[in-house]
Amino acid sequence: MSIELHHVDTGGDGVPLVVIHGLFGSADNWRSHVKSWQQRYRVIAVDLRNHGSSPHVEGMGYADMAEDVIRLLDSLDIPRAHLLGHSMGGKVVISLANLAPERVASLIVADIAPVAYGHGHDAVFAALHRVKEGRPANRREADALLAEHVDEKPTRLFLATNLVRGEQGNLELRVGLDEIQADYDSIMGLPAGDGPFQGPTLVLRGEHSHYVSDERMPDVRQALPEAELVTLQAGHWLHAEQPEAFRQAVDDFLARQAV
Repeated sequence: MSIELHHVDTGGDGVPLVVIHGLFGSADNWRSHVKSWQQRYRVIAVDLRNHGSSPHVEGMGYADMAEDVIRLLDSLDIPRAHLLGHSMGGKVVISLANLAPERVASLIVADIAPVAYGHGHDAVFAALHRVKEGRPANRREADALLAEHVDEKPTRLFLATNLVRGEQGNLELRVGLDEIQADYDSIMGLPAGDGPFQGPTLVLRGEHSHYVSDERMPDVRQALPEAELVTLQAGHWLHAEQPEAFRQAVDDFLARQAV
């Protein structure tokens, strides 16, 4: 069942650039990039199901999430778009390209490979549940609760972007934590569709990230045979760690497409 996704649309002409966040992210994480890109493109930043301001529903399968995005494109009368996805969002855009390649002008996949990964978010789930139960009054209290399970300050700051002020005045999670955790296996699994996607593709990876290691490149080449590879001096959050280099790589790639 597809749903109506919350999104930010800058407006403008030409083939749009659709930006899709990763696990526990939202369109808000891409605000500075959208501000830059909107000078050249119509940009649409999406909140996936159970993230940001989009509805909370059961199921985190990639076919369903891709269908959500297709429904959004339909509602905006967009026949084709450039699709950019980071991490889980990268698997969403690969899935959409596999299932509906005619809707994809080009594909930009940021630090994810089309493979199944092992579980690696137990501490994050525990930290978010601690915040949910603790009902912190402010962000200092929320950070202390997150720190009981997550040592890294940058990770805690990222997770804290999911906090909003509730009706009772306490900070609450806007992310659909239970729905995400219930179908976590799907998130860590393979993209939907058979592929390969034969269209123009850019794969960006962080040199200090394990997600797109050299050992996984054969899987990337099989699923995305036209992929250009750019490696940035960053970890998994390459768009946040190297924002200018990330934007430049995207701009250079899009400049070679029929925008």
